[in-house]
Amino acid sequence: MDVKNSSEIQTSLVFCVNGDKFELSKVDPSTTLLEFLRTQTRFKSVKLGCGEGGCGACVVLISKYDPLHNRVDDFTASSCLTLLCSIHGCSITTSEGIGNSKQGFHPIHERFAGFHASQCGFCTPGMCVSLFGALVNAEKSSSPEPPTGFSKIAVSGAEKAIAGNLCRCTGYRPIADACKSFAADVDMEDLGLNSFWRKGESKEGRLSKLPRYDHNHKNIEFPMFLKEIKHDLFIASEKHSWHKPASLKELQSLLELNHANEIKIKVVLNNTGMGYYKDKQGYDKYIDLTGISELSKIKKDQSGIEIGAAVTITKAIEVLKFQNKNDFNSDFVMILEKIADHMNKVASGFIRNTASVGGNLVMAQKSKFPSDIATILLAVDSMVRIMTGSKFEWLSLEEFLERPPLGLECVVLSIKIPSLETMKSESSNTKSRFLFETYRASPRPLGNALSHLNAAFLVQVSPCKDSEGTIIDTSRLTFGGFKTKHAIRAKNVEEFLAGKLLCVSNLYDAINMLTDTATANIPHDEASKNAYLSSLAVGFLFQFFNSLIDSPAKINNGYLNGHTNLPPVEASQNHVQPNIFPTLLSSGKQILESGCEYRPIGEPVTKSGAALQASGEAVFVDDIPSPINCLHGTYIYSSKPLARITSIKIRQELELDGVRGILSSKDIPKGGENLGAKSIFGSEPLFAEDIARCVGERLAFVVADTQKLADMAANSSVVDYSVENLEPPILSVEDAVERSSFFEVPPFLCPKYQIGDVSKGMAEADHKIVSAEIKLGSQYYFYMETQTALAVPDEDNCITVYCSSQCPQSVHSTIAKCLGIPENNVRVITRRVGGGFGGKGARSVATATSCALAAHKLQRPVRMYLNRKTDMIMVGGRHPMKITYSIGFKNNGKITALHLEILVDAGIYTDVSVIMPRNIAGALKKYNWGALSLDIKLCKTNLPSRSAMRGPGDLQGSFIAEGIIENVAATLSMDVDSVRSVNLHTYTSLKEFYDDSCGEPLEYTMPLIWNKLAVSTNYELRVNKVKEFNSINIWKKRGISRVPVLYELNLRPTPGKVSILSDGSVVVEVGGIELGQGLWTKVKQMAAFALGMIQCDGSGSLLDKVRVVQADSLSLIQGGLTAGSTTSESSCEAVRLSCNILVERLKPIKNKLQEETGSIKWEALILQAYMQAVNLSASSYFVPSKNSMKYINYGGAVSEVEIDLLTGETRFLQTDIIYDCGQSLNPAVDLGQIEGSFIQGLGFFMLEEYETNLDGLVLQDGTWNYKIPTIDTIPQQFNVEILNSEHHQHRILSSKASGEPPLLLAASIHCATRSAVKEARKQLLSWSNLDESDSTFQLGVPATMPVVKELSGLDIVQRYLKWKMDNK
Repeated sequence: MDVKNSSEIQTSLVFCVNGDKFELSKVDPSTTLLEFLRTQTRFKSVKLGCGEGGCGACVVLISKYDPLHNRVDDFTASSCLTLLCSIHGCSITTSEGIGNSKQGFHPIHERFAGFHASQCGFCTPGMCVSLFGALVNAEKSSSPEPPTGFSKIAVSGAEKAIAGNLCRCTGYRPIADACKSFAADVDMEDLGLNSFWRKGESKEGRLSKLPRYDHNHKNIEFPMFLKEIKHDLFIASEKHSWHKPASLKELQSLLELNHANEIKIKVVLNNTGMGYYKDKQGYDKYIDLTGISELSKIKKDQSGIEIGAAVTITKAIEVLKFQNKNDFNSDFVMILEKIADHMNKVASGFIRNTASVGGNLVMAQKSKFPSDIATILLAVDSMVRIMTGSKFEWLSLEEFLERPPLGLECVVLSIKIPSLETMKSESSNTKSRFLFETYRASPRPLGNALSHLNAAFLVQVSPCKDSEGTIIDTSRLTFGGFKTKHAIRAKNVEEFLAGKLLCVSNLYDAINMLTDTATANIPHDEASKNAYLSSLAVGFLFQFFNSLIDSPAKINNGYLNGHTNLPPVEASQNHVQPNIFPTLLSSGKQILESGCEYRPIGEPVTKSGAALQASGEAVFVDDIPSPINCLHGTYIYSSKPLARITSIKIRQELELDGVRGILSSKDIPKGGENLGAKSIFGSEPLFAEDIARCVGERLAFVVADTQKLADMAANSSVVDYSVENLEPPILSVEDAVERSSFFEVPPFLCPKYQIGDVSKGMAEADHKIVSAEIKLGSQYYFYMETQTALAVPDEDNCITVYCSSQCPQSVHSTIAKCLGIPENNVRVITRRVGGGFGGKGARSVATATSCALAAHKLQRPVRMYLNRKTDMIMVGGRHPMKITYSIGFKNNGKITALHLEILVDAGIYTDVSVIMPRNIAGALKKYNWGALSLDIKLCKTNLPSRSAMRGPGDLQGSFIAEGIIENVAATLSMDVDSVRSVNLHTYTSLKEFYDDSCGEPLEYTMPLIWNKLAVSTNYELRVNKVKEFNSINIWKKRGISRVPVLYELNLRPTPGKVSILSDGSVVVEVGGIELGQGLWTKVKQMAAFALGMIQCDGSGSLLDKVRVVQADSLSLIQGGLTAGSTTSESSCEAVRLSCNILVERLKPIKNKLQEETGSIKWEALILQAYMQAVNLSASSYFVPSKNSMKYINYGGAVSEVEIDLLTGETRFLQTDIIYDCGQSLNPAVDLGQIEGSFIQGLGFFMLEEYETNLDGLVLQDGTWNYKIPTIDTIPQQFNVEILNSEHHQHRILSSKASGEPPLLLAASIHCATRSAVKEARKQLLSWSNLDESDSTFQLGVPATMPVVKELSGLDIVQRYLKWKMDNK
């Protein structure tokens, strides 16, 4: 055996984090960098968002010395996938390392804060590091020196720097602005609202006010000692070892030795595959291949380019993109560029930086990973060099993929892309040229999403001798993504096309043949998905050949110019438009007025703590250091919808290795209750007792020494079930109706089910639609911070619980009841929540209660951070529903009567579902239906309990109204906008439908907004432009839609407490919880305004003296629930009342001092008050009066979209919103809420599928298959105007809420998409010579790519070609 002398091998792991040196001699090789940073260092800015490399919350900058080139390479990476042992010799920089509150924030942090680009703040540190990495690498480029204060990075690069990072709060637009502000080519006018400058300032003035960026300054110097570190590494612990061989010979020796001993080995490069395959088994030995230099080499000669298997995708892109044209044939250079461009859309930047080309192909070969890279390399006839034992061989990529899965003894060494000379056919014409193109249909254009299907085509063509046409000499047509198959070639189509003239009829035959091939390669269990994939394959092939049929001149120097030099839109009727996104992903204009009457109220003050959030110093629950002896827990949940639990077991070896207990309903203490949540509406158990009543129901709580071990134990658990003597589960609303399984709605929550006389309205109608249906699915919260809590037992049977919850009061009382102790023994603390959206309301209670129960029983601290998959399976999400309606209407579109039957799937327990009927009805009534009758049933099913999610019921009700209006317009063949307009309320009808919340006539701003939208967006002109576009474009269609929103809001009682300390600083406590919605910021402004009424001299605003502190359920009781959008204003009013008390107490002292001295400063006044023993702490409980409890918010949006008829992709071109905020308490905060809420709604309507299998188990359980919006899926032009409407004495300083209503405006995107689909269907009918209308179709929610494509015509290409042949 050839293994190095132990003295030559490094036996301790050495690296740096933010300049701190770490040297570890014992490491569990399965430990990730994220795990180490969060548990063993003080740096907590890296967050666990998904554990899959899919969200960017854990991104760090890794700096690595390259001795060969004597340089330091800097690259971003997902720390949740990076194994700790793989960073030997590296320097790690987190967001705290870039800058912090102690040493000074980095301009990135300051600009994120100043551009209002951080709301909950959980994702912000990862965003900052992603941008920092891009800036660091931009400065190394050969680009010209930028102007002072700017980076070398371009605007497009700055935006794309965060393309892989997810944010659920902001809507991305302000984040994009913060990033773009560093770019040398930025248009300062394009940058949106910020706290640095005011509108109208010059470019120079604006630049001077931006936090200074010095592109030559490097925050973290690479530690010199790391350059001397030996890179051969051997780390051994009791059970595991990590080896880093430096040569293939060493690798062979290791593999041979271990093969003989049957040791479990994991061969790793950078471990990114773990994000997809979640490899749960343990390994004895890890072998790191990155030390073998041969695997990282790139060689090029006339025969092609050979890329080492360990070369990262990012490095491969650089090499392929910048090949010298002198080295290779120009055709080949451009093919390499196309391969690089396609690779740039694989995964996200921080994954591409560490994922290797070889690793990607091995996953495709061994595990059928749907690899884009395998597809594009297969098209260019790539070769793979592998080592099996001591044997080396070259295989074609095709042979490699078709082999049985590789064994451990097989190692891929390199991949070769052969030059074109090796590919030319023997009979090829001297004038022959190569054409090459790659394709991918993906929910996200810039990557960070697997493609539905990918393809690559390499075709050799030559001029036809007998005509002007083009002959196809040879072709390689490859497709990837046919589910259970690896990348394949369509060989029968290749053979058919060989030697054929490129013409419509041959293309038609080839496409029919391809359809048969595709169908044969797709599993038959999912018919609709099969049809979509087959249609995509056809669309790609058509897109490739179609533009060449009529214009052989497009074949220029072997390059398919159709991608770059297509004629303008007007001339391209027959040709497919290139799918090129503009340089700028996002742009926007913001129109708002700052209030000046109640300063600092009404000013766009920067969010409280935004810079701390950006640097990662803001403390979330899981950032609190673990107390001594702390244990970690997670759930074992039911995998059956209705079954008796007979036993629960976990693997025996885990029980011996750190698992400290499994708690269930049997462990509830004497005198306690098995209670997981309780409200006036109902309760649910903490754990199932004998029978599990839905998939995802909590069965037991596993407690172990680490979170990783607890998760492993839960994953390895075996639950035995029995269904004997149990009825079948109720798994649909139809089942619930059949078995009369409903929840009762309390009378005080029932809406007005009857308005007007429906029978009379129906009799007056000219037309009727009877028993039409709409179905709406669910949506997952996707808060970036999952459910989490920490419980610490205290003296005298007391307990303190830190939790991420929107309702600490409910957590408090539930824990007391569960443990059977008085409420004064329980203390619940919530500082901030990493995103809530309703999911941290009732659903958070059980998390905290479980930790409290375990801590109480074991008398040790217990914490939990629920993994993303478990969270997605258990949490429930938005309520699905089935709607049946009958409607009568006049010839002019005026509706006379509407009857609705709505079945709401509430799941197994009540939760807060009883609020749904009232909310649905409230949003639905936004139009004047003439007469309205409602029958809303809450169905009790054996599915996870649904809970409130942002705009619960309101979102669905508003969309139902739009769906009905769309159907009426379609039936009448009328313009849908005119049907909307004719059915908008007058104030008289508004009063009839909203009798207790309509307010005064001047408050009804909907007509003003509706008309203002038409003017400000040039609506009529744009409608005509859309029509013109659609008339001259075959393969792209556009739609535009204008939608109104009316949203009923209710204020709830809220407490507040204000204390003035002896130095004049102010501490504020409120019942409302900071979720990212800017509640603390508005409260600070209110405290500064209200205390400022004392009018001391020279104090200016007191804003900087105010601090809002965490919610403490013993310090401030009756905190209530932070929900319904109005908690910020209620908390502000509670604070104002408290401040008024303090001002009254201070006035006599102030007046007396003023008489004596003539002037009085704030600090002197407070000091005097202390000396006179004045009580400077005041609390209040704001209870809204009857005439201020309810009001309506109004808004409107115009959205324009473009759909691709070949893929079903929808691009969101522009959205314009006008929203009535009353007199905004903080327009910057409200703007963020409007944009973020709208984008979350866009996700519901267009992107986010949250489906279950037949048992109710969630199918979308992670970032790989649940797709929230990203920066490349928001409107490219996103304009918002905040309307400051009239003053109103009954509202909090005349303000209105902004958290939820704008969510409903996202229906404008869906309606615009429907309009575009309608045009596609009209075109499809015209090819069949049919003129009849086909506009009463249903566009599903979400309108994903397959949904849009199916309605636009899965066989659109075949029908087009047939029409073309028939009309020659």
